[in-house]
Amino acid sequence: MNFKKNNTNKTLLYGFHAVREAWLNPERTVDQLFLTDQSAKGFESVLSEAKGKGLRRPSPSHVDKKKLDKVLPQGAVHQGVGLITSDLPEQDIHDFARRAEMKGNSVLVMLDQVTDPHNVGAIIRSSCAFGSDGIIMQKKHAPTLDGVLAKTACGAVEHVPVAYETNLSRSLESLKEAGFFVYGLDERGEKTIDALRGDRPEKIVLVLGAEGPGIRHLVRENCDELMKLPTTGEISSLNVSNAAAVALFCCQ
Repeated sequence: MNFKKNNTNKTLLYGFHAVREAWLNPERTVDQLFLTDQSAKGFESVLSEAKGKGLRRPSPSHVDKKKLDKVLPQGAVHQGVGLITSDLPEQDIHDFARRAEMKGNSVLVMLDQVTDPHNVGAIIRSSCAFGSDGIIMQKKHAPTLDGVLAKTACGAVEHVPVAYETNLSRSLESLKEAGFFVYGLDERGEKTIDALRGDRPEKIVLVLGAEGPGIRHLVRENCDELMKLPTTGEISSLNVSNAAAVALFCCQ
């Protein structure tokens, strides 16, 4: 058994929810599923569901937990489940714009150099929970949709498309041309993000920057408006993933 990603078109996933959603995603081609004896029983319903949907999937390989511990990244909380699968189909902002044109109502999230996979995974999970239509990140400064990110997202990477773009500023320009209004989350904003509840443009992009530096200058210049969180306590700042959840809730 070899979990090393020696093919750029292959993704390594672990953890029950991440693997479950990928296993049931018809857009994935699965190479191998690894289960420990303890996890196999809990995964039986997932196997049955995939079979009922007519998905072509390989037979699971039963492995020892210690073997999984050795081949997965150190400290990986795998829950006795591992998967080698194809990457998700590539997306770009033009795909998002076309879907928004058909849907008529759309919320996108842009992450400007948010690099921690735990944070990005949590944001993707919140995006799924609050109905966001996509995530935009920069190719050079963003984690891949596998490993700890996918585990943190609890399967949401299968439901929220992610576009990796070369230049975020130009991406915002293109989205504005497609009718999107861009809100940057920034403590210098004059209005609070909760002002958008029930009264916002049809198509919007929420831009969040890395903790500390915030949104970079050129990206911030392409925001139509800066807005801040409606915090009132002694500590007014939030972790970027928590800030994203609040902002997404306000944009419902």
